[in-house]
Amino acid sequence: MFDRFSDITPEFLQSIGIRSVFVDIDNTLAPYEAPDPNQKVIKWFEDLKNAGITAILMSNNDAARVHRFNKSLRLPAYYDCKKPSIKSYVNALSRLGLDRADSCVIGDQIFTDVLVGKRLGLRAILVPPIRDQKTMFFRIKRFFEKPFILYFKRQQVKKQFLQ
Repeated sequence: MFDRFSDITPEFLQSIGIRSVFVDIDNTLAPYEAPDPNQKVIKWFEDLKNAGITAILMSNNDAARVHRFNKSLRLPAYYDCKKPSIKSYVNALSRLGLDRADSCVIGDQIFTDVLVGKRLGLRAILVPPIRDQKTMFFRIKRFFEKPFILYFKRQQVKKQFLQ
């Protein structure tokens, strides 16, 4: 777990052997209502590229949203992924010639982003949502995520203590 996507540095990713990242858009990189990436997002992807890390956008949102957000980034991007379905990820891994062993998923939701990563045997990095949705669906989903988040936080504290 990280506090925000920008805390996930290329150096950290390289230190754990990551060469490609599958990144969620909405509430991971930007709020739903932000149509374009801000300078912080653009710089983060530039830093990844300069470090030799391949980035792929993976979204459950529609084509218009993903194409608009990706216009300046020009990354491989997949929309309507139906996460936690693994189909789009398997397609991307194959098309781009990526190895599961050195790939990870970055996202804000346990039951979509993290779950798809775990289903594929990828490492998963969770960040809190930038601006959470207040719909009943998201409130229920966030309620069920809380025990997992507490568990992950305890594991991180244990690791830090043991180092």
